Amino acid sequence: MNFFLKSFSYLLHPILMPLLGAIIYFAAAPRFIPDEIISAKIFGLVVITIFTPIVLYFFLKSSGAISSPHLEEVKQRKIPLLLQSILLIVVIKLIIDIYHYPELYYFFLGALFSSLSAIFVIFFNIKASLHMVGISAVTMFTVALSIHFSINLTALIAILMVANGLVATSRLHMKAHTNLELILGILIGILPQLTLINLWL
Repeated sequence: MNFFLKSFSYLLHPILMPLLGAIIYFAAAPRFIPDEIISAKIFGLVVITIFTPIVLYFFLKSSGAISSPHLEEVKQRKIPLLLQSILLIVVIKLIIDIYHYPELYYFFLGALFSSLSAIFVIFFNIKASLHMVGISAVTMFTVALSIHFSINLTALIAILMVANGLVATSRLHMKAHTNLELILGILIGILPQLTLINLWL
């Protein structure tokens, strides 16, 4: 059971959530998007949102700026979250444009606001759960896509809801967060998405 619960902290790590949101979008959007375009976008997202943060993680760890990929210490979160925010800006500027992919554009813009919000609360020595920020943002985005495109994504939404519960349970089991930090993470993940929905729903 210990391994089972811990595994969700890695399988649903926040670094994977931007890519998951994009995959859900490209799979669900009823508009025609050529496969080669989708492949190119996914490749770009993998490079910028996964490979680049991994490289930066090893650099920061070797320099002593951080000690683990879960960023348990509040003071260690500023630089990684700032770098994450910069990478999200790169995604918005170079990969996902507002004209061809407005829904996905606002998803990443919401992710940027979530990242900046997580940085903001650090100045008050508050550690929001980044795992909950990521999975809750993707869940809210999926709900909005279902409404926007009038498609039945009930099964996927149910799976994501279960995933939210498993991630929260995993973080509590690992004693990585308190209940308040988990709730704060959910709010930071959902509220930017919910606010920006008004611009495209």
